[in-house]
Amino acid sequence: MSIHVIGVVGLVLVFVIGTLRPVNIGVLALIATFLVGTLVAGEGVDDLLSGFPPDLFVLLVGVTYLFGLVTVNGTLAWLLDRACGLLGDRPALVPWLIFLFAAIPTLAGALGPAGVAMLAPLCMGLGERYGIDRRLSALMVIHGSSAGNFSPLNGLAVIVNRAAGAAGLDVAPAQLFFGNLAANLVLGAVAYVLFGGLRLRHERGTVRPEGPVGETVAATGSGPGATPAPPRPDGAVATATAGSTGTLTDTVAPRTTLRVDQWISLAVVVAVAVGALVFGAEIGFLALLGAALLHLAFPERVKGADKRIVWSVVLLICGVVTYVEALERYGTIDAVGRGISGLGVPLLVAFLLCLVGAATSAFASSAGLLGVLIPLAAPFLVSGEIGAAGVIVALAISATVVDSTPFSSVGALTLANAPEEGRPQVFRTLLAWGLTLIVVAPVLCWVAFILPAS
Repeated sequence: MSIHVIGVVGLVLVFVIGTLRPVNIGVLALIATFLVGTLVAGEGVDDLLSGFPPDLFVLLVGVTYLFGLVTVNGTLAWLLDRACGLLGDRPALVPWLIFLFAAIPTLAGALGPAGVAMLAPLCMGLGERYGIDRRLSALMVIHGSSAGNFSPLNGLAVIVNRAAGAAGLDVAPAQLFFGNLAANLVLGAVAYVLFGGLRLRHERGTVRPEGPVGETVAATGSGPGATPAPPRPDGAVATATAGSTGTLTDTVAPRTTLRVDQWISLAVVVAVAVGALVFGAEIGFLALLGAALLHLAFPERVKGADKRIVWSVVLLICGVVTYVEALERYGTIDAVGRGISGLGVPLLVAFLLCLVGAATSAFASSAGLLGVLIPLAAPFLVSGEIGAAGVIVALAISATVVDSTPFSSVGALTLANAPEEGRPQVFRTLLAWGLTLIVVAPVLCWVAFILPAS
């Protein structure tokens, strides 16, 4: 049996077993990497571990460690208080504001993981304060970030244009940017409808007083004279009053001052953001450096923060990526791509390449994959039988909207910042949503961009 068939069957078994039984999928993926690598490919341990993603490991550990610190010492709660004060009593707008906030870094030129690393904790926390479905908040973060992916300032747009230019092809930057923007707006609207966004139009008074993100301070009683909620551990005062609709309204009286350690925490977060988004420094290492300095300076204020590193998510992502990298090393992805390109039916080839791009990118680097897919498509695009620009736009969108899977860096960071008790539900939703997009996105892109240009 071909190593390519064995590799794909192994990947399917990993997900089936991990879904049906309570075993971390990352553990199963690492076991599959060992079994296929040693028994079929004849690789040694060094070869097996060459696919382990150290960049993702450092990114996930560093970012969740840093935001664990600013959560424990109350700095994140203070920021959320301020955001709630600006938004007021308009929960229906919150998901779209999350979408907008997440889009700003990628529109300005940052790659998705860097922007999401800084904004996911704030965006997910804001959703918690307004009682937004966690699945909706997560998807708005992801598709908001993806909406700016092909801004003329973004590295992904540069990758696509260079790969197309090297193959003698041309695509209008505006077509690529606005096509991707429209696709992610549509997906955001679908998520808004499916996960309770429409109901938010009729709700008022849903701001929740909280301590650290995910720990709600409940107010007791109802109507006028309700019992005040307990004081918050970070110094803010939560009160309960009756809303105009007759339901209990929780309001937060935010602090007017910050402690010295909280001011320094804010400064560290801003410094990490500027270093990563403006100067292009590795955000994972910057976050680790900032977190270590805060922990050294204020050990009593951030006690237990290191326990907020989401090791289960780190294991999940790193295990799956290690196995997928092994499949790429064995040539499985290239073999499928070459087989498709040789079919000789341009419309079918274009659709299948979008499908392969979506399926592969769901578990691997979108940026790296785009540099491979476009050259694969070049031989039949240069013939002129099908519109090259439409195919390239379709490939680019198909390969990036699936970043909503929890195995991409964007999806993993979003999942890591979901409250612990809601993380399994968010994981299942991101997995189902991403797997659905593997099929749906190529179909819609084929209809919208490829078919009209044929």
